[in-house]
Amino acid sequence: MQKSRVTKLHASIPEWNRIQGKEFPRRADNIVNVCCDHSVSEIIVRKLTIASMIALCGAAPTQAMTFSAGIEKSQWYLSSSIFECALTHNIPQYGRAVFYREAGESLRFYLDTSRNPMREGEAALVLEAPRWRPGVSVRDLGYVAVLDKPHPITVDNPKAEQMMDSLLEGMMPTFTRRARFNDDTVRVEVSSINFSRYYEDYLSCVSGLLPVNFRQVERTAVFFKLDESVLTDQDKRELDKVVLYVKADPSVTAIFVDGHTDSTGRRIYNRRLSKDRAEAVTAYLTEKGVASEKITTRYHGERYPVVKNAGPKELARNRRATVRLERGTEPPAKDDLLDISTEEL
Repeated sequence: MQKSRVTKLHASIPEWNRIQGKEFPRRADNIVNVCCDHSVSEIIVRKLTIASMIALCGAAPTQAMTFSAGIEKSQWYLSSSIFECALTHNIPQYGRAVFYREAGESLRFYLDTSRNPMREGEAALVLEAPRWRPGVSVRDLGYVAVLDKPHPITVDNPKAEQMMDSLLEGMMPTFTRRARFNDDTVRVEVSSINFSRYYEDYLSCVSGLLPVNFRQVERTAVFFKLDESVLTDQDKRELDKVVLYVKADPSVTAIFVDGHTDSTGRRIYNRRLSKDRAEAVTAYLTEKGVASEKITTRYHGERYPVVKNAGPKELARNRRATVRLERGTEPPAKDDLLDISTEEL
């Protein structure tokens, strides 16, 4: 019965075309007549189905590799000191996501991995809602560089602060980039689960950071007016930073204070003046509580200019005393006395 209905339907097509004024020539290659043959129709349908499946297989979308801690494994850890604060999130099979705040610096974020699956270039950074919060809009933070390094992605402020704020809101910072060796997509998700538990402790750590770090006070220069060896209030403020750090960091075991002059005047006079400048700095450091046994005081006259004494500005840059901190006890080589960054007055 089913076959007779199909045949009748196909047979009625020419009649319907005649009613509509669309009579087709009765040729062997006419598609209407071909479709009237039920067995031929089945063959065509079967071939079209196979062809469609092949096409779909060839157009299969690329897969995404997603690295995420998930609900059960999401943990955050805080490490704190007066030198640095770090909030760390472990990402299984990938590595770590770290919010890092160093003394004297602003917040930055980085991914740490022993095997970077992302291709070098730029990764998209978005703030996504977790899967159990559908309907929340995605916030786009633009692109960040991807490098072939143990820290392939580093995010500075203000984006790092935006990422941290989004975690407090329950959002999920996500990095997306093409895979390193194929066209798959790599996603690295930073989970907000358990983040708020450590956030207050992180803020407490930040409030207790030193105002400077070792790099910022490792080399300090103070400048003097012509024929003078008196420290100004600005000089003392710079030296106070050195004092604060040295008293806080026991790894600083040696302090070298070096006095210098420009080329104006006689060499004997300049040597004595450079001695007065170096001793003025040393006296201030010891007065503020720095152990005198850590300090080596030296004076060099005009022997080590940082620039040629060509004019007033250059002369002013050479009238200086320098303070260098060392995590060790070996004295610097002579060339090291020149390698001290100074600013023009």
